[in-house]
Amino acid sequence: MEISVIGSGYVGLVAGACFADSGNNVICVDKDPKKIEALLRGEIPIYEPGLKEIVERNRKNGRLRFTTSLEEGVRNSTVIFIAVGTPQDEDGSADLSHVLAVAKGIGQSMDGEKIVVDKSTVPVGTAALVRSTIEAETTHPVHVVSNPEFLKEGAAIDDFMKPDRVVVGVPSEKAADVMRSLYEPFLRNNNPLLVMDVPSAEMTKYAANAMLATRISFMNEMASLCERVGANIDDVRIGIGTDTRIGMSFLFPGVGYGGSCFPKDVQALVRTGQQHGVNLQVATAVELVNAGQKRSLVKKMVEFYGSAEELKGKCFGVWGLAFKPKTDDVREAPALVICEQLLNFGATLQVSDPEAMHTFREKFGEREGIRYIENNLEAAQGVDALVIVTEWNDFRRPEFADLKAVMKSPVIFDGRNLYKLKTMAEHGFTYFSVGRPSVTSE
Repeated sequence: MEISVIGSGYVGLVAGACFADSGNNVICVDKDPKKIEALLRGEIPIYEPGLKEIVERNRKNGRLRFTTSLEEGVRNSTVIFIAVGTPQDEDGSADLSHVLAVAKGIGQSMDGEKIVVDKSTVPVGTAALVRSTIEAETTHPVHVVSNPEFLKEGAAIDDFMKPDRVVVGVPSEKAADVMRSLYEPFLRNNNPLLVMDVPSAEMTKYAANAMLATRISFMNEMASLCERVGANIDDVRIGIGTDTRIGMSFLFPGVGYGGSCFPKDVQALVRTGQQHGVNLQVATAVELVNAGQKRSLVKKMVEFYGSAEELKGKCFGVWGLAFKPKTDDVREAPALVICEQLLNFGATLQVSDPEAMHTFREKFGEREGIRYIENNLEAAQGVDALVIVTEWNDFRRPEFADLKAVMKSPVIFDGRNLYKLKTMAEHGFTYFSVGRPSVTSE
């Protein structure tokens, strides 16, 4: 099948590479010439395990091409995926300007009947806007499909190649047949392709992300209560997660969710509700809890040292800057909030992350009081305490004797519950985690 993917960011590049790997001819289009030039040199603009190898393989065999020409992509394709960004607008809604600009360009470039697929995360009603925008520019027939993505950063290739389900909202049986054919190679384990109306598909994406975000915020609230009543959230999590009606997924407490999806999508869902006269109280509360949770670790630090003023002049090591492991994405990352708070209190920071150093530095800047250090142990050198923000495997099994030896004080504030309480006690650390009893060194 001849496919074009408009937008070569995270979703577009993964989709284009995986479609090419299944035997399709794919043209990836992006208006940024520097990004296209880099891709043509074999450079991948994002960190995603396995993506570089797939892009390289399919470029060599001629199934994957890159261009800045929207017209070239449209005219050489039967199916056109829109995978451009939908950043958060000032009122919390999704900004559709990029999507609609692409739709207008598609309409102006069409030379025949096309199937246009919304792959970007967009609110209910976007497909209708895309269709009307295209139809204002052309007399050729167009079928606008909603095909939301459910990729986890750090596991996107596996998620695309072996999806637990594929959701498509279609306006016609012809569009449904094409989407079935396109996804057939990825559904050989009989996982379902769910064909539905377009608004339902658009709604499914937001509802799914809001549900996952709800589980995270709920567990963070339970963790806060556990700390007050002397319970252990690890035991509580197992106690409720083994209920088959609940399950274990997304029940880990921490310092809040971040990334490009959950924060933006929950807020966009709330805004959609407001626009239609529905007050989404649960979704609103989920976002409020998450915002507070990003500040919870520094709150523990203030309580431990006695006041915010006592943090002034102290040096803290920070392990983990990405919003989650196996990615260099720092969008809405809890580390941004935590580092900002600590610097505002007059502390100095030594920060480290296996992949997100460059993206964090671009976002956060070269600020006074912050040092970027590649080596984890060096980032802990001489610190008053270590702050753990991202659950990278690199941080899970340190040599605790070596770690304690380089720290000024053996104090750890763990926002991801990486270590067992018994282990911390045995190694003589003062240890604070999320929803569990604290450990005090002797």
